[in-house]
This record gives sequence, structure tokens and C-alpha cells, in this order.
Amino acid sequence: MLVAYSVTAQINVTVKFPSQGTLDGRLVLMLSKNDKSEPRFQILDGHDTQLVFGLDLDNWAANTPKVMNANNTFGYPIQNSKDIPAGEYFVQVLLHKYETFHRKDGKTVKLPMDRGEGQQWNLAPGNIYSKPIKVSLNPKIAKNIEVKLDQTIPPIEEPKDTKYIKHIKIQSKLLTEFWGRPMYLGAHILLPEGFDEHKDVKYPLAIFHGHFPSDFDGFRTTPPDANMPTDDYSPRFKIYGYNKIVQQEAYDFYKMWTGPNFPRVLAIEIQHACPYYDDSYAVNSESIGPYGDAITYELIPYIEKQFRGIGEGWARFTYGGSTGGWEALAVQVKYPNEYGGCYAACPDPIDFRAFTTVDIYKDKNAYFYESDFKKTERPGYRDYLGQLTATLKEMNMRELALGTKSRGGQQWDIWEAVFSPVGKDGYPQPIWDKKTGVIDKKVAEYWKENYDLTYILKRDWPKYGDKWRGKIRIYCGDMDNFYLNNAVYLAEAELKNLNSPAYEGEVDYGDRAEHCWNGDHTQPNYISRLRYHRMFIPKWVEDMKKTAPKGVDLTSWRY
Repeated sequence: MLVAYSVTAQINVTVKFPSQGTLDGRLVLMLSKNDKSEPRFQILDGHDTQLVFGLDLDNWAANTPKVMNANNTFGYPIQNSKDIPAGEYFVQVLLHKYETFHRKDGKTVKLPMDRGEGQQWNLAPGNIYSKPIKVSLNPKIAKNIEVKLDQTIPPIEEPKDTKYIKHIKIQSKLLTEFWGRPMYLGAHILLPEGFDEHKDVKYPLAIFHGHFPSDFDGFRTTPPDANMPTDDYSPRFKIYGYNKIVQQEAYDFYKMWTGPNFPRVLAIEIQHACPYYDDSYAVNSESIGPYGDAITYELIPYIEKQFRGIGEGWARFTYGGSTGGWEALAVQVKYPNEYGGCYAACPDPIDFRAFTTVDIYKDKNAYFYESDFKKTERPGYRDYLGQLTATLKEMNMRELALGTKSRGGQQWDIWEAVFSPVGKDGYPQPIWDKKTGVIDKKVAEYWKENYDLTYILKRDWPKYGDKWRGKIRIYCGDMDNFYLNNAVYLAEAELKNLNSPAYEGEVDYGDRAEHCWNGDHTQPNYISRLRYHRMFIPKWVEDMKKTAPKGVDLTSWRY
């Protein structure tokens, strides 16, 4: 079968791929000026990004040609394919496959199902793609290029159980009912030292929230490979040998975990990828479904039953950074009786008056500052010195090229998918027009009432203050790359003004610290970001003395 693309008015890319029937998905054409890696791995928010153009396939008959041209495609960072400059390019095409869901709410939607990779379009097993080919392009010269989608991304091997780490997966009744097909939740469980020997002991549960983990992160029972090269360079941290540092930190944690003084708890990292992203944000949502209830009332009780957890709210706590930081706070807010403390590091926006650099309630446009004559774009990503590498508009344009209807699988689209009400078409209602940035104030009000964590805390403090008191701790670098510290400042001011009772929590900032700073003033960020478990588990056990109900067992699991 042939599918024709027109990169510009004069350039066509004809695609052959082995398929029958009809296809749904996002067809992605990528062009790279270099062969450092395949083009599918070079579509970024930063300056090094290469070109991508996307096209929706909806009930596309396998024998029907499809032409991509300037009239029916959208690209990033060049939006119109006719503007591709002349030059030598490596060209690659990938089909990100969609599945049809018949949801409980009566809506039918087409979305990419996670296949074990954590919702990554360029890594999803079953997606088909072409090998990169080198071509010379000139917008003024007509040219036809032929590529074959003859490569298939293979399945991902499941992690294997070890003495300390176990893996579980359950079918969620709540999510299966919502999505109209089997849906699963998974977890990696780190067992405490002495678990097999102390069969009568029940343990507290430490719940680490974050992006889709392939296994339990940061735990290694062997020292780093002595022959491991240390010439690898981390542009983010500006150091060499970071991979070896990561292994050393993981081995050090193993020694602490099994040592005589570390608290004996169950620690888990959960897998809850949804059809929009690598995780669900662990809350109930109109578009994503009852993930909050499924995790809290299905997955966690199952783990506690299987691995001898105490099974009560006071004996659970949440911690994490970035998305995991938002989730750690959100579940404490949404389920005040089911969790006994949260430690939220560099959380995604917890106050929508500072939705990164946008006030969704007062600002009219998300992409530009208001001005009579000057069109200044809002910043999206910076380094610790304030140097800008992406604007908020550019970041959204990349996602729009990767998928329409909040299906880009990236950060801004998942916020929209989680926080927004369902539109008439079954997809999330946009918080703003993806192309222009104009904000929908009705959608913003829905966000406020349901997911603005600062607003909800203040609104519901008279009702749940006794449940939240002493359980909220937030940490953020004051040069967070995504400007997340702005929301933390606003949240801190509101928390400090709460009374009857006072919030009795903690908010702390790292000087010139970038994203993922988690409260450790003694180590550089590239070290402290690897120490969530060793930092927060002992801290929570100590804090538990103040927050746990009187008379509960705080000693049997401290052998």
C-alpha cells in the first residue's frame, strides 16, 4: 500500500507499510539535520530539536493514499511544511497507533493505549516506523521520496522478581468499567529487610509517586561496575560519569535499607499509565476515569493484603517530585483519611494563579503577555541562571504536532486531560485554544473547583483541617526550570494564614536550585534527586509520632 506525503507543495513522501483493514492514529513525519540518533528521538522542547509534522488518521483504509501538505498538517518548530529550508535531511515516518474506547459515559474516543512503555509515542511496542533515509530537499524543486514502514517496535520485557523487589499487576474493576475494556494497575514493591523472617509483623506503606517506572528505581544490590566508563557527560548537571554516580547511589541505598537503623516499611512505586500519558495523576477525572479511587481503594489494599501492610490511613504516606510531587499532595488533599502525610517536591502547579507562568483566572492569553503594542511570549523552560530554551507556546506547539485533542502524550496535554471536563466530542475541553493561546474561563473555573490544590485546601480547611494538620510538606528550587516555584509561593502564603487548626507543615526552597530539588540543602541537585527514599522514609517515621493516632503500634516494625 502507498501513502503519499507532500512535505511542501513540490515535495512528496510516499509511505509503504504492511497493513490491512483500517488504521487510526497519528502519522508523524520527522526530518533531522544530523544522524546522532534516529529522528524520532530528536523531537525536543530545547534548541536541539529537529522537525516534526503530524497528521491524524481516522478510519484510514489501508489501500487509500494520504497526502501530507501545507494545507492539512501541523508541525513543530516550523508549523507549515512549506517553510522547511533547503538542505540535507534524515527522513523518518512513524505511525502512533490509536485504539477505540467505548466509555461508560457514552463517549467513543480514539487514543493510544499504553503497551508497557509508559505512553511514549517513539517507544510504544507495536508502533510501526521506517528506517531513516538521507535526502536532499529544496522547496523550489519537485521531488518524490519513498519510505517503508517496515520496522515494528518490539514488546517490552517484564521485570523479574528478586529477593527484595516484587512486581504485581491487577485488573481494576473501576477503570475497566469506565474505559469499556480491561485496564490494569501495577506496582513495584521493595520489601523490608527481614520480611521473610518476621512473618507476624505488619508494615507501614511508603508510596512513591512519579512517572511510569520500569522497575523500582534507585535500588541496587551490587556495587557499580568497576570497568564502567566515566566519560559520559550530563549536559543538565554539567558533570562527567553521572551513570556511575547513579549506580553508586542505588547501591548505597541498598546498604542503608538493609542496615540496622533504617525503618522497616514497604516501599512501592506504582504504574498507572492512562491513554493520555505515562501516569494518571492519581486522581479521579472526567476524561481519564476514577484513577484516584482505583489506586486508593483497589491497588493499595491489594498490596497491603499481599505483603502484610498495616492497611490504615495513618500508616501510609506519599512522596515524589514533579508530577509525583503534585500527586503526593493531591491524594493527601483528595483522600484526607487514607494517607498520613505527604512530601511534595518541585510539584507541578499546585495553585493555578501560577500555572507555570500563566494565571488562568486573570490572564486572557496563555502564550503572550497582555500589551497594546508588544507581543512578548511567556517563558516555558529556563536554566538556573534564567537562560530560556523554550517558550510556553513552543512547548504546546510540539504537543499539537504530536497529537490533537489532548493526545500529544506530553505535559500540557495531560494537565488538560486530567483537569478539564469532557467536551461534546468525548475529549477534554481545552483550557486554551492550542494554536492561539486564548483561555477558556469556564474551563478555568472547573479546574479551580476540582484541581487547584491551594484553593481546595483553603476552601475545605474548616471541614478537613484536623485531617491535614501536620501532614503537608512542600519543597521547591527557587529557579525551577518550569517556574513551579511561583505556585509554591502562593500556596505557602495561604497555608500560613490557615487557622483552627494551623497547618503545622513545612515549605522550603533551594537557592538557585533547578527542577526536582527536594529539600536537601547539603547536596547538589544531581545527588539529592536520587535520594527520595532514604530522605523521606526516615523523616516520615519521625513525623508519624505526631500525626499517628494515639495507641497505634509504632514499634513492632522497627526491629
